[in-house]
Amino acid sequence: MTQLLNSVILGEGSPLCILHGFLGMLDNWKTLGNSFAENGFHVHLIDQRNHGKSFHSPDFNYDILSNDLLNYLNHHNIDKTNIIGHSMGGKTAMQFACSHPERMEKLIVADIAPKFYPPHHQDIINALNAIDTTNLKSRRDADDQLKKHISNPGIRQFLLKNLDRDDTKKLCFKFNLAVLSEKMEEIGDNINSTDSFNGPTLFLRGDRSEYVTNTDTEIIQQHFPMATIDTIENAGHWLHAENPTQFLNKSLVFFNKE
Repeated sequence: MTQLLNSVILGEGSPLCILHGFLGMLDNWKTLGNSFAENGFHVHLIDQRNHGKSFHSPDFNYDILSNDLLNYLNHHNIDKTNIIGHSMGGKTAMQFACSHPERMEKLIVADIAPKFYPPHHQDIINALNAIDTTNLKSRRDADDQLKKHISNPGIRQFLLKNLDRDDTKKLCFKFNLAVLSEKMEEIGDNINSTDSFNGPTLFLRGDRSEYVTNTDTEIIQQHFPMATIDTIENAGHWLHAENPTQFLNKSLVFFNKE
């Protein structure tokens, strides 16, 4: 039996699927999701496998994540969709567009390029694995443990949004930390080397981020010949959260262009 991704669906109009990044969840996109819904989109905020409220599985790579999205679209009788994918979600979105171009309208890739990224989240993974979840009493307790390893309060807050109570009322993380800890190479992996998508594509990058550089233009054009690259001001890797107004405006201009 095919397992279905968890989602929240907003608005009416043209389908738009939004895919979060590594260790994120659909909740990270609710504010922007509502804004897209108010602008004529039928928004599907989706938890990818091993994240949020979606199912856990030991199988995890971009072909599999792309297939999860295909199963989701089939279940919801969505013939063609627009997609926004951030970071890891951007890799899923790129792979899906290349593998299933007939199911695509337009693609927005947020602050990630079609290239291999060496594992670089190990400090965060180590910090999460160091938390003693068996004795957690509150989010503050978890934050106190994370502080020993992660000084940035914004990153800690982002991670702690994943804390929830299970059926026994015990605090635990929604994401599948055990599997994600083992799949760091797959998370940094590129889409398939010969794949391409010839449809309308927009790469948005943060002006303070190093994830998408000018030297990436050639590889972007190889995989996405119709791609344009634009920059969100005053933003790093979490550009949609750091400058949501400009992210929304640039996205709407792209989606509404004939």
